[in-house]
Amino acid sequence: MITLRKAQDRGQADLGWLKSQHTFSFSSYYDPDHMGISSLRVINDDRVAPGAGFDTHGHKDMEIISYVISGTIAHKDSFGNIKTLPAEEFQLMSAGKGIYHSEFNASNTEPLHFLQIWIQPDTLGIDAGYQQKAFAQTSALTPVVTPTGENGTLKVQQDATLYRLKLAPAEQVTMEQVQANRNLYVQLVEGQLSVNGALLNPGDGAHITGLDTLTFTAAQEAVTALVFDLA
Repeated sequence: MITLRKAQDRGQADLGWLKSQHTFSFSSYYDPDHMGISSLRVINDDRVAPGAGFDTHGHKDMEIISYVISGTIAHKDSFGNIKTLPAEEFQLMSAGKGIYHSEFNASNTEPLHFLQIWIQPDTLGIDAGYQQKAFAQTSALTPVVTPTGENGTLKVQQDATLYRLKLAPAEQVTMEQVQANRNLYVQLVEGQLSVNGALLNPGDGAHITGLDTLTFTAAQEAVTALVFDLA
């Protein structure tokens, strides 16, 4: 079964410096029908004005992934990490026992667009940690986050795998032998994508269950999407 979550149906927040769209309930947006998928709790589509950002704040017991679509994040945290995260890179911050951080648009002239993703960990009270990496697109479906950190992927404290999907115009790829009882979630970043015939436009999501084979097909422009495989 494929259940679409259309971009325009997401929760909305406009703080002037920040325009955000919430796939699942977050902050002042509450929707009991959209509280997350399995361990996937948050997908926020954030656009941050030049020079603006999130002042220092704390997190605990959450696996927080950032994926930059355009622009650059300036990151600073209580463990001494001072980093910049440019477009196409992934950051995974394990909040664990507790961590404080700030995130700002590193540019005073260009906007920042990124996805902020929260995954609930399978174990509470772990040591906090920070990971960051740019991934070459070795195949149409490239794993970037895994439970084991195998093959240079970012290691998440949960039975969850995140793939970046990249397709050229009209390209097609099949994901086979999807395990029974898994939850898959597709978040389309750019392009127009067909998933087993269901059409997604930028910002749309799709929750997929009960299918052992998925066929991803790009329309007449290149596609970028995130594909989550969740217990």
